[in-house]
Amino acid sequence: MQNQNMDQNGQQQMPNMQPNSTYSSDHGGHELFDAHEVIAGIISMLDQYQMYEQHMKDPELKDIAQRQSVFVTQMYNTIVEAFSTGQKPAVSTQVYKMTQNNDAVYGIKPGQPKKPNQSVSELSDQGLSAYMLGNTKSLATLLAMTALEMTNPVLRRVIADSVPNFIELSYEIFLYQNKHGYYQVPQLMQQDMNAMLNSYAKAPGNMMH
Repeated sequence: MQNQNMDQNGQQQMPNMQPNSTYSSDHGGHELFDAHEVIAGIISMLDQYQMYEQHMKDPELKDIAQRQSVFVTQMYNTIVEAFSTGQKPAVSTQVYKMTQNNDAVYGIKPGQPKKPNQSVSELSDQGLSAYMLGNTKSLATLLAMTALEMTNPVLRRVIADSVPNFIELSYEIFLYQNKHGYYQVPQLMQQDMNAMLNSYAKAPGNMMH
C-alpha cells in the first residue's frame, strides 16, 4: 500500500493544512505592527522592572514595583490572547487599584542639582522610580494611539481599556515620588491661578437634543 504522504511519483506530499479556526485573520496590517509594538513594549517594561527591583532600597517602592508587575503580567496575557485569537479573552481587562492616597504636595524646595550617574552604584530610589514612571507614561501614550488604529473590535477594546490602567500606574508612581520630594509640583501665584481658573464660562442652555 502506497504511503499516504507520497504522490504517484514517490515525492513527499505536503500535508493539507487547514486554517486554524481558533486564530482570527480579522486584523489589518497596520494593526498587526502596532500590536507587536505594544506587546514588545509591555515585555520591555516587565523586564526593566526586574532590573530596577535589584537596586531598590525602599520597601514601599519595591512593593509598588512588584504589584504593578503582577498586574501588568496579567494585562499582557489578556492582550496576547485577544491578539492571537481575535476572540474575547478568558480573563477580561482588570482594573488597577493603587495603594497611595490622592494627596499631592505642592511647592518647590531647593535641592542638589541632578546629573547623570557615574556608575550603577549611584542608582537611587529617586532615579529608579523616575524610570518606572517613564515606562508607564510612554505605554499609556502608545496604547492610546494604538487603540485608534485597531480594526479587530476585541483587540481594540482590550487595548483601549488598558489605557486607564497605565494612567493609574503612572499616577501611583507620581504620588510616591511627590511624597518623597522626588517629583515637586510648582504652583502659580494665587492671583494668576484664579485668573486662569476663571477664564472660561459654560455655554448657555442645554445643548442636548
